[in-house]
Amino acid sequence: MAEIEIGIGKTGRRAYGFDDIAIVPSRRTRDPEDVDISWEIDAFRFDLPVMGSAMDGVISPATAIEIGRLGGVGVLNLEGLWTRYDDPQAVLEEIAELPSEKATHRMQELYQAPVRTELIGDRIREIKAAGVVSCASVTPQRTESFFAEIAGAELDLLVIQGTVVSAEHVSKQVEPLNLKKFIRELDTPVIVGGCASYQAALHLMRTGAAGILVGVGPGHACTTRGVLGIGVPQATAIADARAARMRHLDETGVYCHVIADGGMGTGGDIAKAIVCGADAVMIGSPLAAASEAPGRGHHWGMATFHPSLPRGARVQTDTRGSLEEILVGPARENDGRLNLFGALKTSMATCGYETLKEFQKAEVMVAPSLQTEGKNLQRSQGVGMGH
Repeated sequence: MAEIEIGIGKTGRRAYGFDDIAIVPSRRTRDPEDVDISWEIDAFRFDLPVMGSAMDGVISPATAIEIGRLGGVGVLNLEGLWTRYDDPQAVLEEIAELPSEKATHRMQELYQAPVRTELIGDRIREIKAAGVVSCASVTPQRTESFFAEIAGAELDLLVIQGTVVSAEHVSKQVEPLNLKKFIRELDTPVIVGGCASYQAALHLMRTGAAGILVGVGPGHACTTRGVLGIGVPQATAIADARAARMRHLDETGVYCHVIADGGMGTGGDIAKAIVCGADAVMIGSPLAAASEAPGRGHHWGMATFHPSLPRGARVQTDTRGSLEEILVGPARENDGRLNLFGALKTSMATCGYETLKEFQKAEVMVAPSLQTEGKNLQRSQGVGMGH
């Protein structure tokens, strides 16, 4: 790919986000009812290719159960409020009522309560008892110290997650988690991330992970790109990870799943993520708009409450409907933020593709006018695509 000269001696690639590209319809169309959007990872099959993001304002044991019932999987943050407090409802109510200028500092104080290891097993067992796949997230730094409780509760899917997770973490202070050794010795399938480049994705795949999370800083509540100046627009990041997956498959014969993490607010964004190469998506902000969401119309990223360098904001979202309406409809609005996976099926059908892997072959174009062409009235009135 041609590079652009930033200055003498410094070049860079042009990268693209979802708003920069469009999916091109093919010569064939298909009945949406014939489209299959199911997703399989390891021994688990899901009717919807969606993971609920491990944010306290989005995933509680109750919402994880409901997402599982609807065909997806919710990821519970094992270092969040649900493992620090017996009943975090009062804490969640306080966070929702905080004025914006005080939210981050007060959340830092609320998250100083220690993680109680006995609650880790209790929360996992609560989800499993409902008969859905249990999935939970920990940071690399806490993985080994919490693993006895995680294993004891027989967690189905483990997510090892951070702003950026590498297969080659270097530290002069502590012994870092050896991802490759840890994953290879584990019976539980592991998903790791985030990452945003070809090399980082390839090295994470080589650890033996069942899937990788792709996305550094695209989330609606995330401020990593501003605080640290790092990140890659999602369309390019996913496409690069797709190329890494192809190389890894050629080298090992093992298919590692690519999960787009963040930056998606509509069904169209999800469709573009799949076309760029994702096997599934991890979403938070759209689910925070559910009437059942524990954040009461607010959500915040996993680094928002970092004690010394927070990288996130508590953001507010309107309550748009139930989890069921947001994921599978019916939609009562016309802006693409309800019935997300009905929209994915319709996008696939309109382009003539029957499965997610087939849809990954769809053509895309760079289309900077995609969101604005012919939409002057919507924009002036603040309706439809003019929000």
